[in-house]
Amino acid sequence: SLTNDPVYLRPTRYHIITGGVGIAATQLCKTVKDVTVFGTASASKHEAISQGGVTHAIDYRTRDYVEEVRKISPKGLDIVLDPLGGSDTHKAYNLLKPMGKLITYGAANMLAGQRKNLIAVAKNWYHQFSIHTLSLIQGNKSVCGFHLGYLDGEMELITQAMNTILDLYKQGKVKPRIDSTWHLEQVCVVVVFFAIVSYVYSVSVYGCSKNKEGFL
Repeated sequence: SLTNDPVYLRPTRYHIITGGVGIAATQLCKTVKDVTVFGTASASKHEAISQGGVTHAIDYRTRDYVEEVRKISPKGLDIVLDPLGGSDTHKAYNLLKPMGKLITYGAANMLAGQRKNLIAVAKNWYHQFSIHTLSLIQGNKSVCGFHLGYLDGEMELITQAMNTILDLYKQGKVKPRIDSTWHLEQVCVVVVFFAIVSYVYSVSVYGCSKNKEGFL
């Protein structure tokens, strides 16, 4: 968890690749006292992610985010959340300070544009991060993976995590950010919307029946 690991209940520096998941993770990070959050995103999203709690927004398209992070935090970071994979995972690992933790939860670099590019997939597969356990020991660093889809047999763990998030929501410490709302019969339009629009927040599909209505 980002919020209950005793090692990180101290002034902590995070690096997050922003987007829908990144915005949610940023809100969880902000529940930790004296936290500093670095967020990488295109310049058009900087205002939104700064309002969401990112301390330092970095445009990865025009700047080397490793250099920018090092300028502000020369010793590195406590936690890096990486959904990209490939060479970016190597960069993320090298940004960790001693006792730092890298959490990888995706391989977005496998996608090039709106369609899969086999050359890009092969290139990123070749550059996938790999490390010897002795290097972890010598560097005093840790690496872990996360995929909610493979935790379907851990309902007790998921329930506990959801209860914690709901408690934070009730306390006003986290709040879902909705990009747009759509009626259920517009689901085909939503699919196109996802395909062509670069969005920051989540998209809700609004369903209704004769007497009831609600979000799905």
